[in-house]
Amino acid sequence: MQFYGDRNCGTGILMGCYKKKVSPVLYDRMESIKDGNGKGMGLLKISLSCSRGFTLTELLIVLGIMGVALMLSATWLSSQLPNWRLNGAARQIVSDLLAAKMKAVVERNRQRVIFQDDHRYMLLDDDNNNGKSDPDEHIEDRDIQENYRDVMMTASNNPSFLPRGTASSLASITLSNSAGKRIITVSITGRVKVKS
Repeated sequence: MQFYGDRNCGTGILMGCYKKKVSPVLYDRMESIKDGNGKGMGLLKISLSCSRGFTLTELLIVLGIMGVALMLSATWLSSQLPNWRLNGAARQIVSDLLAAKMKAVVERNRQRVIFQDDHRYMLLDDDNNNGKSDPDEHIEDRDIQENYRDVMMTASNNPSFLPRGTASSLASITLSNSAGKRIITVSITGRVKVKS
């Protein structure tokens, strides 16, 4: 193998390795360009192409940049979690209220939603329409802190959905955590709405 270029500064190239990477036509053309000493000038302008991989410095720089990006994204993500939990709890309660409304229409009897404390509520299928839970009636318990641990809830009233899809009374459910609060309202017409 022949070496063209300056051995000390690393601007030369080994001819055997270079020949494998360049087409024969291009190689002959670069070989034909000669300087006063008879060496190929085209080969002097190309740095070593036989070296492969990255230097340790390049790898450390990339790892440092990735580390900073991960740290910033983790900080942003942790600041967004309370907001996502609050929105998720609001979606859960709204979907349960709407399901109770639809069930009242389909089964043609009252469906009650009873808020027990700051994180639990109960869905009652009131088959005999007496407004109380009887032993043979279906009850589902819900706890919003199973999935949304830091969300607290207060309710102004326990809504009851009638067979026509309307509600027997107005209700306002307030959900809150460190991200803020969401207010869910149930109107007399049975409309369920979320306010920020």
